[in-house]
Amino acid sequence: LQWSSPPEAIELFKSQEIWFPPPQFYELCRLCNFSSLSQLHKFSSERAPEGCERWMPVLLTASDGYIQLLPGDELYPEDPDYTGEKKISMSTDKKVEDLMKEGSTFHRIIIKNIHSLAVYVNIQAEYKHMNPLMINCDSSDYNSKL
Repeated sequence: LQWSSPPEAIELFKSQEIWFPPPQFYELCRLCNFSSLSQLHKFSSERAPEGCERWMPVLLTASDGYIQLLPGDELYPEDPDYTGEKKISMSTDKKVEDLMKEGSTFHRIIIKNIHSLAVYVNIQAEYKHMNPLMINCDSSDYNSKL
């Protein structure tokens, strides 16, 4: 067990030294917005009275990967299956790249394989929250110093 900053954890993930599921990858990308623990604490203290939103990712199976759709994404269903009782399955014969080219409103995690994730967000975060940095685990495009 070792302590790692969010960028360090993402680097370890990219090098396949550790693994974490897409929701944790998303949250690490969100933490990369802060350059210090005190900056994160200040943000969270000021934002806390706004409350929070509960949501669930919806999996879209593409021909060459998966997309976890999140609320606000243009492909997110109006009535998601929160309980799993409806057994809704979303799939397409299109490639992930084509879905990205066709779209314009994103709140999603692209999953090519278990060690290839990318976060794409261009919507306004609810409850004065911070969107994650859009990080593709195949490139180092983040600046956090946490």
